Amino acid sequence: MRCDLLVLKVLLSVLSTEMMTMVQAVCPHMCSCRETVVNCSKRGLTTATLPSSFPPHTSELYLNDNHLTSLPNNLLESLSSLRLAHLHGNPWSCDCGILYLRGWLLKQRNDALIRNVTCSSPAHLRGRLVVYLVEEEVLESCRYWMCNLALASQISLFIFIVVQALLLASVILFLRRFERLTREARRTAAETFTPGDDAQSNQYVMLKDRST
Repeated sequence: MRCDLLVLKVLLSVLSTEMMTMVQAVCPHMCSCRETVVNCSKRGLTTATLPSSFPPHTSELYLNDNHLTSLPNNLLESLSSLRLAHLHGNPWSCDCGILYLRGWLLKQRNDALIRNVTCSSPAHLRGRLVVYLVEEEVLESCRYWMCNLALASQISLFIFIVVQALLLASVILFLRRFERLTREARRTAAETFTPGDDAQSNQYVMLKDRST
């Protein structure tokens, strides 16, 4: 009986070690993981340096007190076991990029979580709760962004057209110069045959005819 208990303890210890190794293996290097809790708080993370994925069994995620302005789409939905996410202390930018986080917060029932996620920019939305943003307010910033993109596209198209026009003008000038040079070459070749030469040639032909 004691032998069986000893073997069982050894097996449990090995399994526990393997589980911890698996957890640490998939834990992002800038975070710390303990069982199903992933702590990435106060790591100076930005939206660009945020890990692209977390352990799939994560039940609690700490992302608070970083420099996050938005979250990548589907980052939190991919964690099927997630029960709580700490997102406070980040300078959330309430523009187009906040739509995903807003949609995720609307599905949450944790009042403390909802109250702690506020806008840091733009100025007219600073301090507003992300979850209570009106969709039209967020889309308004998207319109500005789309207008800027459209303007940039138009400028790029204009530059492209100007470059094409300059290339076409260069080709036309080259062809005209080539045509002028060709005409000059033909005229020069024609001028090499002088009337005197033609007369001498005719006299030679007449003398040759008489001799025959």
